[in-house]
Amino acid sequence: MTAIAKDIYWTGYIDWDLRNFHGYSTPSGSSYNAYLLVDEQPTLIDTVKSYGFEEMVSRIRAVIDPAKIRYIISNHTEMDHSGTIDKLLELCPQAVVVCSPKGKEGLQRHFKKQWNFKVVNSGDTLNIGARTLKFFLMPMVHWPDSMATYCEKDEILFPNDAFGQHYASPERFVDEIGTDIVLKEAEKYYANIVMPYGNQVLKALETLGTLPIKMICPSHGLIWREKADLVRIVSRYKKWAGYESDRRAVIVYDTMWHSTEKMARALFERLDRENIPVKLVDLKVSELSDAVTEVMRSRIVAVGSAILNNRVLPSMGGFLTYLKGLRPKNRYGMTFGSYGWSTVGFKELETSLQEAGLELIGPGTYIQYIPDQNDLDAFAEPVSSAKKLLDV
Repeated sequence: MTAIAKDIYWTGYIDWDLRNFHGYSTPSGSSYNAYLLVDEQPTLIDTVKSYGFEEMVSRIRAVIDPAKIRYIISNHTEMDHSGTIDKLLELCPQAVVVCSPKGKEGLQRHFKKQWNFKVVNSGDTLNIGARTLKFFLMPMVHWPDSMATYCEKDEILFPNDAFGQHYASPERFVDEIGTDIVLKEAEKYYANIVMPYGNQVLKALETLGTLPIKMICPSHGLIWREKADLVRIVSRYKKWAGYESDRRAVIVYDTMWHSTEKMARALFERLDRENIPVKLVDLKVSELSDAVTEVMRSRIVAVGSAILNNRVLPSMGGFLTYLKGLRPKNRYGMTFGSYGWSTVGFKELETSLQEAGLELIGPGTYIQYIPDQNDLDAFAEPVSSAKKLLDV
């Protein structure tokens, strides 16, 4: 149990051992944050994943008897946040579940129960004593049911998944860990969870930006409380939601007999000679979620693969499928690879990047079997085109 403000407590669960969150690598684990507001009508904002129930309840019991809870606010139906509402209601059966209209639909589909619901819309308020809570719907940030809860008295925003990070730690605040460390985790979180919903994020930021905010309490990771940190994370969200990128390139590849690897390294060297910051990502050793984070940072995205049975390598196929779902915008794509006797598989590289929303710089660079220096010189033209795009 940690007091984050007067009569407001963090009562979540730390998932130290989590290493994969539906395809997203989480080497630092995560947390599922729940927040207890002690007032005339005690209120819990969000719950935790199913296996974190006992830890959450023990933290609540350190403050009040769970039976005293009168409202359970479900900002988001996904089971890492709503997964213990049913168990908690056994301890406080008179509690009202507060959620968005889509939230009620989702909770009923998940739990098949007819709870005592209070459905709220944007601008609706709930008085719990000395505090009034105000609700803001945030559809598709990142589910249709998502909403934020704002505590007017304390000027605290509880935005559920927005502004979060997958990071497990005994500390609760960003400034206790280090802003740069947490911003890096927040960037990876946005790239893999929120990136497809940029327009919806911008709308939410426009609405929430009118509120005086002293603290942002997300449902994963660390709490933002320092003024400078609040400014930095909000400005980053505006940048990411606007699909802005840096003057840099990323090369994502997999190779069979090292020919495609030679091409990737030759492309790296050419970009580097042009003073273009560039990163190599080998899918044999890199996680998809880390590769996608580099894509979000970079204006130029080069992808390369060897051909296997007239297709790209399985790792590249998985990456392309993942990327198409995340739909980065305002980026330029390059394709390359080595083949044996047919180039038909490279069409998959090209069409997948286009389906993901990238604009191809030009024709791909495809070399039969083992490239020599003359073959590798073919990168001169696409690199020249990439530099022009970066220097605009």
